[in-house]
Amino acid sequence: MKLVLAVIQDADATPLVRVLSENAFEVTKLASTGGFLREGNTTLMIGVDDERLEELKRHVQRTCRARTRLVAPSVPMGEQNEGLVGDPVEVPVGGAVMFVMGVQEFIKV
Repeated sequence: MKLVLAVIQDADATPLVRVLSENAFEVTKLASTGGFLREGNTTLMIGVDDERLEELKRHVQRTCRARTRLVAPSVPMGEQNEGLVGDPVEVPVGGAVMFVMGVQEFIKV
């Protein structure tokens, strides 16, 4: 058995939870905040038998998509008193980051 932590964009959370539930995956949804953009995202905790891990990965890959966003930089550039660079920068966001961990014991009470 594996425990999968999938960090996904909020926009993909509802469709992915629906697809996983329809395919008999048990999912726990956690609100989380990303470090780079400091925006909300969703972390899903999913317990999965080893035989179904590839199926789970396919559902995540098909449902969670990468996007780009314009972000105003907030890091000072150059010397003191130069201020901030004002031009927005396009950055990739979305998709999914999945952590797959072995589970020694699973107990459901």
